[in-house]
Amino acid sequence: MIKVSNVIKTFDGFKALDDISLQVEKGSVYGLVGPNGAGKTTIIKNICGIYTPDCGEIKINNQNVYENTDIKNKIIYISDELFFFSTYSIKDMAKMYSKIYPDWSWERYENMKEVFKIDEKRKVRRLSKGMQKQVAFWLGICTKPDVMILDEPVDGLDPVMRRNVWSLVLSDVAESGTTVLISSHNLRELEDVCDHVGIMFNGKVVLQKSLDDMKGNIHKMQTAFKDEMPQELLNKLEILHSSEFGSVTTMIVKGNAEEIKELVSSYKPLILDILPLTLEEVFIYELGGMGYEFENILL
Repeated sequence: MIKVSNVIKTFDGFKALDDISLQVEKGSVYGLVGPNGAGKTTIIKNICGIYTPDCGEIKINNQNVYENTDIKNKIIYISDELFFFSTYSIKDMAKMYSKIYPDWSWERYENMKEVFKIDEKRKVRRLSKGMQKQVAFWLGICTKPDVMILDEPVDGLDPVMRRNVWSLVLSDVAESGTTVLISSHNLRELEDVCDHVGIMFNGKVVLQKSLDDMKGNIHKMQTAFKDEMPQELLNKLEILHSSEFGSVTTMIVKGNAEEIKELVSSYKPLILDILPLTLEEVFIYELGGMGYEFENILL
């Protein structure tokens, strides 16, 4: 389990993390999303023990992370910016990992050759970015980690390899109870793999829920009335965004779907449709309500 409590981190007077708290349960897949500069990579580097917080506390499996070798031996961090020694082949890197991580599995390493299909004698630094990312997963999965922390993990991978990588990660979640924290801008992909999501903005986690709860509380509603939409009805709805196209009004509304439908129906609309939102739409409209600028994507 990952537990972040009231963490503050500043750089040259800039508060990159502002009293941030989040919790990732054991065996869950947690998606961390937010605009550029929200603090996602900074909190990840604090969780991994690369940075130490100015204030607050970070624990994994109830132990502090910073300078804790025992905990770090159970963590794999795959960054968007990978580093490999310039003269090392894949096999050389595997030998190094096997000396660092006590649960390293050579059997798994051999089995992964059938998935990644890259010659282990090749120098990693001479591979393409996508192939280097494959090597990072190949090695990381073989450490049999308790915790995987992934920052833009499948960027640069082709669609087939993306599916293979997610299949391997989710298999470890199901079979071994691996805890996974993912930061990504690919919200459509996160929607397929995450069970919890946290939205970051200006160094804070502004929303943190299970994916079902997050999507279940915000709806896209399309409605039309014979005359104008009753002002009384508008006053009773929690509207995040609204636009009109001809006689049809499209709104993003927060609340219980059945209660919204019952309320609007009582005003006898000519058209009433309530549609589920994608995670991407939830992200856009939640942040839109906090002043983050976005283009109109309703239509």
